[in-house]
Order: sequence, then structure tokens, then C-alpha cells
Amino acid sequence: MKPSSLRSPLLCLCLLVLAGCGKSTGNGPPQMPPPEVGVVTVQPQNSPLTRDLVGRLSAYRSADVRARVAGVLLKRDYEEGTDVKRGQLLFQIDPAPLQAELNAAKASLAQAQASWTNNKVTAQRVRELAPKGYVSKADLDNALAAERSSAAAVQAARANVETARINLGYANVTAPIAGRAGQQQVTEGALVGNGAATLLTTVEQIDPLYVNFTLSVASLEDMRQAQSEGNVTLAGQNKASVRITLPDGSTYAEPGTVDFSAATVNPATGSVDLRATIPNPKHKLLPGMYVTLQANLGQRHKVFVLPQQAVQRDTAGAYVMTVGADDKVVRKEVTTADMRNGDWVISGGLKAGDKVVVSGIQNVKEGEPAKPSPWHRDAPAGATSTAPARGASANGQ
Repeated sequence: MKPSSLRSPLLCLCLLVLAGCGKSTGNGPPQMPPPEVGVVTVQPQNSPLTRDLVGRLSAYRSADVRARVAGVLLKRDYEEGTDVKRGQLLFQIDPAPLQAELNAAKASLAQAQASWTNNKVTAQRVRELAPKGYVSKADLDNALAAERSSAAAVQAARANVETARINLGYANVTAPIAGRAGQQQVTEGALVGNGAATLLTTVEQIDPLYVNFTLSVASLEDMRQAQSEGNVTLAGQNKASVRITLPDGSTYAEPGTVDFSAATVNPATGSVDLRATIPNPKHKLLPGMYVTLQANLGQRHKVFVLPQQAVQRDTAGAYVMTVGADDKVVRKEVTTADMRNGDWVISGGLKAGDKVVVSGIQNVKEGEPAKPSPWHRDAPAGATSTAPARGASANGQ
């Protein structure tokens, strides 16, 4: 075959290919497929109304043990830092001077009783002689007055005896409450109670404990406003609870109960003082410790819970990206009410059934199409899964 006969079919084929290429390039580059995004279909639910706060522990009861009588401290009868029972002997004060005072008071009582007996006999004799005219009216009055005075002296002497007996009992210093006895403040041999009630030690009841914390006025106002709108149910005073986080980051096993809320605002802090009772059976917590706590103050109603990465912020505020029924991306402004376990609690801006973009949000644009599929909390960034997210439906349709 001649070369010229082969050249003509090849030339025609090249022209057809070039014509086809020119036709495709004339319509522009091929369109990119819509980005794949992971979405959660939100539904309204109830959410605990919580606040993360800082509190300080204090003893449930604290009693100062003081010397109530003057004397020399003889002995300490407890081990410092140990638990003691109510009425347990803690200290002994030298009882000898107090015993002497009791003996003197008893002697004075005996003397007063003897005088009263003598005056009583004399008065009785005068009463018998007065009607017969053997004694004057003045003698009768004097005898009766002496009888009454001696009877009063007997009562006073008895009171002195009782006082001396009480003071002698104070020589044994006992625990006023059950709890943990602290460090000894005065050593043996020291003179105590001389003109003032000397502090000997302190006994503190540390099971349960109090945790004192404050709540800002702004938080209270938010709760009242939400309650007035019917979106919040505040816990009763005996139902509000707290959970303590220990310094090592672990959660304390025993929950606490809020038992006190001040009726006024503390002018020093601008907050309201609250207090909760925390069980402390193993004495793991100690008074004076600062702890972080989560206070559960009630329930929010008709809110939406979203993963943290679904909520974006700009100068206009918080917003989320949603995928509409036509698979186009719609931006929605939202109101964030709280954080719960790393998730945002949304109180406004969404409605039931909205498909909120969680993963792949950086690839979407408002008004552009997107390909939604259910998002799973444990999936890698940008991936999707058929398992549901917490607090939302897995149905991406």
C-alpha cells in the first residue's frame, strides 16, 4: 500500500479527535460533586441545668474546747487528730483548789443550817409566849425576822455548794460534740482559765461536710427568665444536688444536697451564697479544701444538645450550618445556654428535625449543595457513620 493512501485516513481521525476535544472544552470544566458532611438530626429534649463552680469545704459542726475554771493543766487524755465521742475526757485541770472550795461551801451550808435551826426554835418559842403577854411585840418581830434570814442564808449556802460542785466538774474537760479533736493548744503545767476561757483544742465533725459556694446574679437571672418562659424547672431546696471533682481530676463518689440559699446578695462578691451537705464517711475530704463542683439546679425543657464542633462563632455570634430538604446548606443563628459533658445546650434558633452539620463543616458554603450522612461521635474527623450522636437522632434523611 502506498504511503499516501495511509496518510488520508489518519488525518481524518486526528481531525475528529480534535473536534471532539474542542466541543468539550467549549462547555467549561466538569463540576465538582457536593462535599460529604456528617449531620445529626436534632430533637428537643430535657437537659440538666448545671453550673461549674468553685467551693470550699467546712466542718459540719465545730466546737472550741475551753477551760471554764481557773487552774493548772495536769494532763491531756486524748490523742491529737483522732476521733472522739461526745462527753469523752480530753483534759484534766488540777481539782485540788476546786475541791477545797466545795468543802468550804459545804461547811458554810452546815453553819447556815445550824443557825436556821436555832432561830427556828427561838421563833417557835416566842410564838407560843406572845399570846400570853410574856414577850413584847418587838421581840416577836425580831425572832421571826431572824428565822427568815437564816432560812435565806441556807438557800444561798446550798447554791454556793452547787456552784462549787459544778466548778469541780469542769476540772475534767470533755468533748462537747463527737468529731475529730485537733492539736493541743496549751501544754501541761500551764495556768488556764485565769480571767478568760483558755482555748485548749477544737473538735470538728467532718462527716458530713459543708461545701460553700456562690452563684452569680447573672446566672440566677438567666434561670428566672427561663423559668418565666416555661423552659426551666428549678429544683427544690432538698432536690438540688452537687458533684465534687477532686484535685486529681476524679469525681467524688458521694453526691451532695443543697440545703441553704441566701436571701440576699453578698455585697463583697456580688453573688448569692449557697451551701450543700456532702457525706464524708471515709474522711477523704477535709475542711478548708477548695474543690470544683458541678451544681445541678434543675431541668431545662425543649432544648437541643449538639457536639461542640457543630457550633461556630463569628462577630455576629454563635451559629450552625444545616442541610435543608433540598440538600442545600443553610446557616442558622443559635442561642447557647450551657455546656454539658463537652456538648453545647442550644435554647433557641433550631427546630425539631433540623440536620446540623458536625463534620466536614469547613467544606460547605451557605446556599451550596452538600451530601449529608449520619455522623457518629467516635468517628474520625471528616468521617461519617450510621451510629447516632448523643442527644440526637441518627436519621440523616
